[in-house]
Amino acid sequence: MRWASALSQRPSLEAAVKEVVEMAQDDLRASPDLGLVFISSAFASEYSRLMPLLQEQLGLSTLIGCGAGGIVGMNANHQAEEIEGEPALGLTLGYLPDVEIHPFHLSADDLPDLDSSPDQWVELIGVKPEDQPQFILLVDPYFSQINDFLQGLDYAYPGSVKVGGLASTGVMGGSTGVFCGSRLYPESIVGLALCGNIVIETIVAQGCRPIGHPYRITQGERNIVLEVETQPEDSEREMASSSGVSVRLSPLEALQDLVQELSEEDRQLAQNSLFVGVVRDEFKQKLEPGDFLIRNLIGVDPRAGAIAIGDRVRPGQRIQFHLRDSRTSAEDLELLIERYQRQASSFPQGMTNAAAFMFSCLGRGEGLYGEPNFDSGLFRRYFNIPLSGFFCNGEIGPVGNGTFLHGYTSVFGICRQRKQ
Repeated sequence: MRWASALSQRPSLEAAVKEVVEMAQDDLRASPDLGLVFISSAFASEYSRLMPLLQEQLGLSTLIGCGAGGIVGMNANHQAEEIEGEPALGLTLGYLPDVEIHPFHLSADDLPDLDSSPDQWVELIGVKPEDQPQFILLVDPYFSQINDFLQGLDYAYPGSVKVGGLASTGVMGGSTGVFCGSRLYPESIVGLALCGNIVIETIVAQGCRPIGHPYRITQGERNIVLEVETQPEDSEREMASSSGVSVRLSPLEALQDLVQELSEEDRQLAQNSLFVGVVRDEFKQKLEPGDFLIRNLIGVDPRAGAIAIGDRVRPGQRIQFHLRDSRTSAEDLELLIERYQRQASSFPQGMTNAAAFMFSCLGRGEGLYGEPNFDSGLFRRYFNIPLSGFFCNGEIGPVGNGTFLHGYTSVFGICRQRKQ
């Protein structure tokens, strides 16, 4: 298995295509089996010309891509670079012996009902679950049923990893696009199902840190949390009753009590960077970063003491309030990269012949950190492998046993050989 990634900042599309093809082919030193291309929205008026230009030089049977407000790739000095808001073109080529590659493109009208059997989803993708496909997904943000699609894909392929992102644009109302083969597909999903001697492993850095302690939802409706209770492990703390029984209270009361305990700096941060983490593993007692699905805190009802979050809730789930800032995002990502590095050290083949894809929120990058190439540079500090990707309107990656659409997140999909 071999991978090569190339990045061009040429303002001419023809010149950029020529440069990335030459750079990637020189690095790959093999006949590619697939290609992924990420193109800056600065070229939006020329999206329809991209795939024919690439196919003229590559002639690949499998080529997918999308447009984005920022592009990640390897420059001529083999350094990872994030180009935001400027013309850029990134191309990744893969030589994948012993890997079956199944490209697909779908519109919302193609999707089965959520009540359909897994067989209909399998028929839609065209790959058997027992083949253990690994998925890379690129989605037009105007595709209306992304959450239904992810739920259906998890239903049909519960053991498969799915990573990717929503195409983006650098300007409000700008054109978006996803590509497959030689065409631009509006309001669609394009993807790859990879089977055989390949595995995709993930780092999902949501960039938040928990504050306070977890609560269990006792009353909830749709996305509204109406009542919570303190956890048994918290029953001896200040909020527990003298009998040792968990205390029930409104989520607003819980939040108000929590804010009183915060430092002045965190109180300021909580005014505009407060989120809710939903625990994905019902049975895990000791919670760590990566155990939460981070969702927006949409609103508060002072009369009812309820809060609304950006996801459905149900009684029995555990939640914990979180804060996000640049320092927390950096620490969270490094912690998760270090954890993966410890895991990778036990691989028989190590990280030889591997590559990574980075799907990062438009709200990260230089605007968050105040410096360029932060997330990509941090990843490359630990793993000297080709890296490519784009800045997304939403990031796709697993938390627990499910696949979700995230925000403000960096998802890394590391592709490596399943066995030597």
